[in-house]
Amino acid sequence: MSQNKKVVLVIGAGDATGGAIARRFAREGYVACVTRRSADKLQPLVDAIRADGGEAHGFASDARNEEAVIELVETIERDIGPIEAFVFNIGANVPCSILEETARKYFKIWEMACFSGFLTGREVAKRMVKRQRGTILFTGATAGLRGASGFAAFAGAKHGIRALAQSMARELGPMGLHVAHVVVDGAIDTEFIRETFPERYALKDQDGILDPEHIADSYWYLHSQPCDAWTFELDLRPWIERW
Repeated sequence: MSQNKKVVLVIGAGDATGGAIARRFAREGYVACVTRRSADKLQPLVDAIRADGGEAHGFASDARNEEAVIELVETIERDIGPIEAFVFNIGANVPCSILEETARKYFKIWEMACFSGFLTGREVAKRMVKRQRGTILFTGATAGLRGASGFAAFAGAKHGIRALAQSMARELGPMGLHVAHVVVDGAIDTEFIRETFPERYALKDQDGILDPEHIADSYWYLHSQPCDAWTFELDLRPWIERW
């Protein structure tokens, strides 16, 4: 491991927000370590970062599996470098009426959007505390502030991840770790939104949906803050969004 390298670990580095965050940190000289369930889907992101002169490594990892998470963090810390910034970016936004929701799906959504945040955040925090520095950022949503009709499972998970972030911030802040929660409120410029909600996507021309690159700038801003003026919670939404 090279102590001269600084690593950003992005759990859930998709084609939009997670990938943009990885690219943003890579432009600042950080080694981008990115994960998804499937390593093949990470290759375009890894290739793009390397083409821009950065360093990136993709890992297939199930963030719900404790043994897999421990192995992932140990591998990165041993073979690549110290994790200076950690981003948890798993969503699992699956709407369903409470009258039709199943225990299996509810539990799966909680596992993906909350439990995996605990597992990955815990393992990274253990390493950061020893160095008395580091940034831990959790991607939240409006569902973490209020539960909308038809989103009981997602809201439960996102309320949980926000509570986790609050507890970690209060405990780990005095140890030198900056823990923050980012509320992303609104449609994001993704292929999913373009294909599924074309009318909403059309608002892109009016800056009415979130640009992943601009979201990534805010994550870098949080990581760059001095410890005398840390932000715990940051709300990001387009001007057109009602809240």
